[in-house]
Amino acid sequence: MTLTVITSPRLDLPGVRHAFFTRAGGVSEGIYAGLNVGVGSNDDPEKVRENRARAAAHLGQPADALVTAYQVHSPCAMIAGGPWPEGPPQADAVVTATPGVICGALTADCAPVLLADAEARVVAAAHAGWRGALDGVVGQTIDRMAELGARRERIRAAVGPCIGPDSYEVGLEFEARFLAADPNFRGFFTPGQAADKRQFNLPAFVLSRIAEAGIATAEWVGRDTCAEPELFYSNRRAFKTGESDYGRLLSAIVLI
Repeated sequence: MTLTVITSPRLDLPGVRHAFFTRAGGVSEGIYAGLNVGVGSNDDPEKVRENRARAAAHLGQPADALVTAYQVHSPCAMIAGGPWPEGPPQADAVVTATPGVICGALTADCAPVLLADAEARVVAAAHAGWRGALDGVVGQTIDRMAELGARRERIRAAVGPCIGPDSYEVGLEFEARFLAADPNFRGFFTPGQAADKRQFNLPAFVLSRIAEAGIATAEWVGRDTCAEPELFYSNRRAFKTGESDYGRLLSAIVLI
């Protein structure tokens, strides 16, 4: 099956290739059916390796060019010049100025963020769940890009498929954590179906963090991972349906 990817016109830049991969086109089966790239899942490791190789090939690179971190919902961003020599570090963003190195982020409802300064030739991929976004993963990613010569006024960003506001019901304690950080964050919450529930707008929140970091050109691609099972893996959907595990989607960007 052919890989199905989503791209953003914001990242249609010279010398840059990117893709928000869907689950279509992989070799995994069962609950992982499709392009599961999650080495932390309980999927067959050989199938995961094949899926990652297919994704890398789509971007014109060999399998070992795909560089992802051991994601821990942190604000940490790491600069990579090639495959990690001692295995993936604990981090939630990968930044590079090295052509051919694919920066990748794995998600299954969290927001993937791809960024590029085509003139400085610096790109990055970040994994922004609610915790990482709140704690500053976007800002740290952009700081690492700046260390490599990127300029904020030139950086463009796109937020890929993630859980949408209609699917993301949270409790009052979740909202309270955000309001303790900044009362203005109230605008990212709307009333839920019950008095003690709220709907959280993760993509809008991540876009606000991108804007706060000085990036003027950014968008969300507008796809809700929880609502489209034929195209996306979803942690929340798997929990609701009682599945024992779930696949991981890849979002990736590379300098060519």
